[in-house]
Amino acid sequence: MKESGHANDINQCIANCVRSRRAELGMTLDALAARSNVSRSMLSLVERGESSPTAVVLEKISGGLGVPLAKLFDDPGAPADPVSRWKEQQSWKDPESGYVRRNISPPNYPSPIRIVEAILPAGAHVAYETGARETRIHQQVWVKEGDLELVLGPVTHQLSVGDCLAMPLDQPTTFRNRTRKPVRYIVVIAPEIGRAPRK
Repeated sequence: MKESGHANDINQCIANCVRSRRAELGMTLDALAARSNVSRSMLSLVERGESSPTAVVLEKISGGLGVPLAKLFDDPGAPADPVSRWKEQQSWKDPESGYVRRNISPPNYPSPIRIVEAILPAGAHVAYETGARETRIHQQVWVKEGDLELVLGPVTHQLSVGDCLAMPLDQPTTFRNRTRKPVRYIVVIAPEIGRAPRK
């Protein structure tokens, strides 16, 4: 696994993915700014790989592009290999919360399922503001170590080791670690069955 210290590499990977997806949609920077509620100047910095955006900003951008957050960490130029080797899986650290995420799924492989591993530091939280999307996305969160508080809109779930929560991505969501130890969890993401992802 590549360490999160490879910030330039991962930021360039994010830049390439955002730029490629926006071009695929025929969307201008102004249009993406309006759709994602992220400023045009920030989007420009992200697309040039000159910014280290937070997880919250990246979630807004992914919502504007109609893809899961995990997709932004794929290198658009990587081969569509069905095998994702541990040593090649990049990790990324959120500059705001300190949480670390690693895409486990093979990048660019044509599968609707995405698997991500996340580690949320003691006392940290990440609050995603993005609500419903045109293509409904489902995810399941499986706790492997520690205790996780997961807030979906008005509902709070307390998850311990081995617990798994199924949830659609259609309302503000907060991941919170109220303990003194890191919490590690696996997230499995997929679009709703019977609905193709937005092009």
